[in-house]
Amino acid sequence: MKHWMILCAVLFGLSQTMVSAQTVVRGVVKDAASGQPIEDVSVYFKGGNGTLTKADGTFTLTTGNAKLNTINFSHVGYTTQSKGVTPGKDQTVEITLGIGGQLHDIVITARGKGHYRNKGNPAVELIRKVIAHKEANKVGSYQYLQYQEYEKMECSLTKEPEKLMNSKLFKNFKFMFENKDTTLLPGKALLPIYLEETATQRYFRKSPEKNKSYVLSHRMVNYGEYLDMRGIRNYLNRLYMPVDVYDNNIALLSTQFMSPIADLAPNFYLFYIQDTVELEGVKLVKMNFYPRNPDDLLFKGTLWITLDSNYAIQKVDFGVSKYANLNWARDVHVRQNFERGADNRYHLKYSEILAEFSLLKSSSGGVMGERAVTYSDYRINQPGPDSVYSGPTEVLANTANTDSTLTALRGHGLSPVESKIYTNVDSLQNMRSFKRTLDYATLLLAGYKRAGPWFEVGPVSAFYSFNPVEGFRLRFGGRSLPAMSKTFYTETYIAYGFKDQQVKYYLSGTYALNHRTIYDYPFHYIQASFQHDTKIPGQDLQFVQEDNFLLSFKRGDNDKWLYNDIFKLNYVREFGRGLSYNFGFKYWKQVPAGDIVYTKQVLADSVNIPSVTTGELSADLRWAPNEQFYQGKVYRIPIFNKYPIFEVKYTQGIKGLAGGQYTYSNLWGNAYKRFYLGPLGYADVTLEGGYVLGKVPFPLLDIHRANQTYAYQLNSYNLMDFMEFVSDHYGALNIDQNFGGFFFNKIPLLKGLKLREVGSLKVLYGGIRDENNPYKTAGLFKFPQYSDGDPSTYSLDGRPYIEVSGGIGNIFKVVRIDYVRRLTYLSHPYVDQWGIRVRTKFEF
Repeated sequence: MKHWMILCAVLFGLSQTMVSAQTVVRGVVKDAASGQPIEDVSVYFKGGNGTLTKADGTFTLTTGNAKLNTINFSHVGYTTQSKGVTPGKDQTVEITLGIGGQLHDIVITARGKGHYRNKGNPAVELIRKVIAHKEANKVGSYQYLQYQEYEKMECSLTKEPEKLMNSKLFKNFKFMFENKDTTLLPGKALLPIYLEETATQRYFRKSPEKNKSYVLSHRMVNYGEYLDMRGIRNYLNRLYMPVDVYDNNIALLSTQFMSPIADLAPNFYLFYIQDTVELEGVKLVKMNFYPRNPDDLLFKGTLWITLDSNYAIQKVDFGVSKYANLNWARDVHVRQNFERGADNRYHLKYSEILAEFSLLKSSSGGVMGERAVTYSDYRINQPGPDSVYSGPTEVLANTANTDSTLTALRGHGLSPVESKIYTNVDSLQNMRSFKRTLDYATLLLAGYKRAGPWFEVGPVSAFYSFNPVEGFRLRFGGRSLPAMSKTFYTETYIAYGFKDQQVKYYLSGTYALNHRTIYDYPFHYIQASFQHDTKIPGQDLQFVQEDNFLLSFKRGDNDKWLYNDIFKLNYVREFGRGLSYNFGFKYWKQVPAGDIVYTKQVLADSVNIPSVTTGELSADLRWAPNEQFYQGKVYRIPIFNKYPIFEVKYTQGIKGLAGGQYTYSNLWGNAYKRFYLGPLGYADVTLEGGYVLGKVPFPLLDIHRANQTYAYQLNSYNLMDFMEFVSDHYGALNIDQNFGGFFFNKIPLLKGLKLREVGSLKVLYGGIRDENNPYKTAGLFKFPQYSDGDPSTYSLDGRPYIEVSGGIGNIFKVVRIDYVRRLTYLSHPYVDQWGIRVRTKFEF
């Protein structure tokens, strides 16, 4: 079970084969004397295209030109050889090269000899020329570009799980462990568990800029309804994003690495000219590069640079230092080959990303992921019809579910091992024992357990909790499954507090207007719900239930609660371009509980108000370009990238609507963006603002998100007390910085621990107009007070609320600890000026 849980949670993989043409020549090149394989041998058709041998001496060369029947093999220091081949056939050869040839005009600089400096260094001067020509060598420099792409992703176990194979629990799954691939990694038998193939026709237009993809064919394994295969696919694509060596930053394993030819690369890398080779009449410089600090998130490897007027990259081969501040990854490697086109520019021909993961670096086994992509049929500056570029960025072609297109672009059939992955997984998902295993795994990891084919109970983390108003609280609930209906979904729970002796409950029903399960993106549904339950004012937690047991532990006074009756009716629609809207109606009756009392001054008397009732209409517009998600059991979790997210919501309260007692307007907006800062990590920046129009009591103002738990919450004020501040207008700035170990990596005693520096700044500025201030306008609800008469709720008085934090992340690879300091409003009673907060997160 451990291996399957690791498999389902991580599933990092990817893989691919190269497109073969009519003539395919495979083989290996070895040293004639030693018998050892030779890397970087130039292998090319006489008068045609070519390639270089890999580290194990192997190569694959293809052509569709039937006139090419001779292959040359050349390497500096060896005698060049020629070999005749048969056009139109798939053939294998073995070549041995003897020592010979003369070395002329070769500059070799050995690493570590003498003092390294950039000034006057020919390697750095050459890299600066490559940097100067980057924009011209990018595919984005063309006005129009078309090409085809074949991609294969594969994930495999790197060691046979012998204990699982011999276990009675897994005896029915033994056939999965017998399908081994011994060709990808020498000396290792890989057990494939995930495979996906995609064939795509891509179009690019520079002005107005547009990237358009037509998915010609797609096929992937499917483990069934227990696993979100789309979410897994999105996560894998996030881990193994396409690598463009010409970009300043390269996203890999959800981490940003500085490219070896970034604008600032000479300041962070060491460059050494290793050799010169010749390919198709063009001289290439083989250049090695290393990070100045091996603990930084930088690459090490080799570039092959053309010595023509392009100063282009012909090949790259690089990996990540074993000392880099990177979790879980034991080996990461990127290889890319570029091919000279008809315009004498170099276009990406083949790209491969390999990464092996394990929970412990000392583990003998792990998970190997590979993504390999072959590019073909480049068409330069040939515009397509306007209709080609219109519409969504990705379109599923009518042939997308056929295998013939995949076979045509792949150029050959899948290997027997690869073909078996599909059939094995199809067999596996239909096995009752496998479904039962995943059912218990879902209970362990997500907190839900099936109770028949139509319903599941959970989440178990909310079954028990406690608070000052309800005391000991028990809850039981669940939700329907797609097997009951793919268009209708229901969720419910019932809870009981042993202190207040009241029953709480919730019931919702959702109907999918697109007749697909409501878990599928994009959403299009109508939802109605009613809830009678308790709530802390101003709390709006993400990705966790409010009555989660762990959130029951809170600091300070935690006696500000509400009993709520809430009915909601929402119409939600999402579009494939990241645009969505949500139109809603909300009935809300709130009854104060605990220390909260609604009172107002009427002449000389204080009058208690038993409840507040509102009726609202709302419109919520959200735009998140290129957003992707991982769909969990309860929440859909966004996979953050470099693109911003904007959201605007307008709410109109109407007196008399569903018994509403007030008329008011509330406008709210939020903008979020992750900024990647190269070696300095990344910063998450959020701007937020709100404005309430109308005369309303404080429960209808913006109650700012406070946090009295001991967990660090990114979107809350971690040293603010519940209901401490309310506003009818405000603006907020939240910056959360992760330096990724940039400073710790340079401290000898700390760098081996792979700790990471984190920090945050949270600023809230706002206030209350006189018409909503109970100290200046009669007839409004009084602000709540502590039992000793001190006020517990305030408005911002022209000064911002500020809190900062600094801390250490990546403790035991998952723990972050922050020291949080409150800088303003320190005179408020019972507030904490500082605190220690903890957060857990799985990241690379």
